[in-house]
Amino acid sequence: MDHVRWDERPQLRQPVLIAAFEGWNDAGDAASTAVKYLRDRWGARPFATIDPEEFYDFSSTRPSVRLVNGLTREIVWPSITLSAASLQAERRDIVLLIGHEPELRWRTFCAQVAGTARDLDVAQVVLLGALLADVAHSRPVRVSGAAGDPELMARLGLQRSRYEGPTGIVGVLNDALTTAGLSTVSLWASVPHYVGDTPSPKAALALVQRTSAAIDLPVVTADLAQLAADYESQVTDVVAQNDEVAAYVARLESDFDESGMEYASGEELAAEFQRFLREQD
Repeated sequence: MDHVRWDERPQLRQPVLIAAFEGWNDAGDAASTAVKYLRDRWGARPFATIDPEEFYDFSSTRPSVRLVNGLTREIVWPSITLSAASLQAERRDIVLLIGHEPELRWRTFCAQVAGTARDLDVAQVVLLGALLADVAHSRPVRVSGAAGDPELMARLGLQRSRYEGPTGIVGVLNDALTTAGLSTVSLWASVPHYVGDTPSPKAALALVQRTSAAIDLPVVTADLAQLAADYESQVTDVVAQNDEVAAYVARLESDFDESGMEYASGEELAAEFQRFLREQD
C-alpha cells in the first residue's frame, strides 16, 4: 500500500467498505451522491487518502485553486478519500471510499484498495455505480448488480447485469477484490438517458436503500426521498413542455408497466412514512 496516506488507523468492528467513483461510472451523480449521503448520515470522518500522483492525468482531471481567508492561494488535487464511521448501536462499522475515477494504472490502484481492505479486516465490500438507460423517471428505479452469494442476490431482488463491453473502475475493482478473496456486492442504478446530465437523487435513493438492505443496516432516508420526489415532479414538468419527449416517456412508462415489475408494497410505503415522522420528531 505504497500510495495510501494514513492520517490515522481506525479500530473497526467487521467493517463494510462502500465505494463509488465520480465520472464514467456515475450517471446522474447517483453513486457518488449515495456514498456522500451515507458518509454525512453516519458522520464518517476521513482517515486516509490515496495519493493522486500515480493515478491521474492532471492535464485531464485538473487540480483547482482556491483562496484561503481571501489571501492565500491553495492547490486542491483530485483525490480518493477513505472515511470511517463507528455505528455504536450496530455490530459492525463502515468505511466509505469516494473520489474521481482514476485514469492511470488501474491494476496498481485496485491492489492499493484491496490491501487497505485487508489491513482494515473488511468483511464485505459494496460497490456502487449508475448508468444511462431507456427508463422512465416516473417509475421505480431499476437496480441491477451481482453478488457472490445467490441468496443475497435473491433477497435484494437484483436483476443480474447482462452488459458486455467497455467497463469502468467499478467493474475492474469488483473483479480485483473478488480475486483477492473479499465478499463483494455490486449495485447499479439506471438513470433516464434523457435527463442524464441532471443529478438524480431518485437513483441515489435507490442505491442507498439497496445498500442498506445488502449490509442489513438501517438508514433514515426521508430527506433524500423528498429530494427524489421533487426531482420527479420537476422532470415531469419539463417533459410535459415537449410533445415528442412526452410521447417517448409515455412509451417507456407503458413498457415498464407491461413488464410486470412490482412497485413498493403498501407495507413498505407505510414503513417509510413512519421513518419520516420519527425523523421529524
